[in-house]
Amino acid sequence: MGMSAGGAKGSGGGRRRRGRRGGTISEINVTPLVDVMLVLLIIFMVAAPMMTVGVPVDLPQTQAAALNSETQPITISVNADGQIHLQETPITAEEVAAKLQAISTTGYNERIFVRADTTSAYGIVADVMARIQQAGFKNIGLVTQQRQGNR
Repeated sequence: MGMSAGGAKGSGGGRRRRGRRGGTISEINVTPLVDVMLVLLIIFMVAAPMMTVGVPVDLPQTQAAALNSETQPITISVNADGQIHLQETPITAEEVAAKLQAISTTGYNERIFVRADTTSAYGIVADVMARIQQAGFKNIGLVTQQRQGNR
């Protein structure tokens, strides 16, 4: 009455199933991986526009319209302390021409943007632009912010 020799559901069924499968389950659960990847995707989508130029510069405001450029220009920045940066790498004024010639892909027709802080010395900005022009580059532009509000 208390024990039966077999035939009852659930008696020993767990052992038989485990024996057929081979022990542990070797399947990978990809749900946590997908969750982490989606979070990283969102973080990079939000952070990518903020990483365009790493040198903090307070640009002057003008009424000029924004330029549409097909290619990424070379950017030279002059911050408030007078430090010069090529893209995000600090350089000296004497290195400007040599470094530009080394990284230009289209020769002297390369588009070069000069970003200067509002409080940076005019002489340093003029010196950088003169060195770029003396190196043979002709397509030089100053970067400003569009003035908000009344025109």
